[in-house]
Amino acid sequence: MAQITAIVVGTGGMARHHIRTMLKIRSTRIVGLVEVSQEQMTATRAVFTEAGRRCPPFYDSINRLVKEQGAADAAFINTPHKYHLDNATDCLKAGMDVLLEKPMVLNEREARALIRARDRSGRLLVVAFPGSLSPAIRRAKQLLAAGAIGRVTSVSAYVHQHWRVATIGTWRQVPEISGGGFLFDTGSHMINTVVDLAGQDVVEVAAIMDTCGAPVEINSSVSGRFADGALLSLAGAGDSVQCTSRVTVCGTEGVMETGIWGERLLIKSAQQADYEPVKYPASRGVWEQFVRVRAGSQENPCPPEIGLRFARLMDMIRESADSGQRVVSRRR
Repeated sequence: MAQITAIVVGTGGMARHHIRTMLKIRSTRIVGLVEVSQEQMTATRAVFTEAGRRCPPFYDSINRLVKEQGAADAAFINTPHKYHLDNATDCLKAGMDVLLEKPMVLNEREARALIRARDRSGRLLVVAFPGSLSPAIRRAKQLLAAGAIGRVTSVSAYVHQHWRVATIGTWRQVPEISGGGFLFDTGSHMINTVVDLAGQDVVEVAAIMDTCGAPVEINSSVSGRFADGALLSLAGAGDSVQCTSRVTVCGTEGVMETGIWGERLLIKSAQQADYEPVKYPASRGVWEQFVRVRAGSQENPCPPEIGLRFARLMDMIRESADSGQRVVSRRR
């Protein structure tokens, strides 16, 4: 593939995870970093040193970077959720294609604003939901569309993680910056993957959330109904001891199982006693998939319209949890 110059906006722990992968992809050359924390700068320099690479320069803003060295081909945004809209808009305006960490933005209003910014710029925008970008989930969607398990009747999923304690004192428990707690953070993978597999909107939800004494939700339970009548059930436990997940898709002729990040794919027909693994291509993560989309070798599996769908559903879930009432989509 052609060489791509890239910048990384926000270089915290997750960004450094992505940078390690980006440094292994020969077509990618990281030319600039945007970060305001000296602590994160030091940790990021160490990643480049470990890889035997020279660390590119740091800037305190996207605009400063563009002014001093010009726009790169692409930007990978890894900042706290509150800043996603402004960061992505700035990069799009500068003429860069954008890979934007999940969740895309804080709510439906921001999602629509970002779609307008994408349309005005004419650039590529991909939301970095590992599930939607996973070859396993893409294969699962193909099988479901082909009727491999018959008509889907329900989708259930759970994710649990040692999140509450691990995020104490961080921006993830500051509602004004994070936009929500465990369900909005790690749980966003679960919500997005479930809806992506179903391939349709959720039209009705009932939700319960428990903060467990934190400033944001920690444990959540959500039930709902898709447009075609199939049911969904979601459980997010942020007060657990490990991190694991499962998504089960039940059909009239079989069952499919995967994880919220697309980390496995199993299928079982009505005649089988046990699940069988389904083969799918390997992937080195969201940046590699973004590069493929940008090169035109595959369609964009997670455009901002997917982020809008997630935002609408999350707004409904919050409304139901706050009101204690069932919420029906106004778009029906």
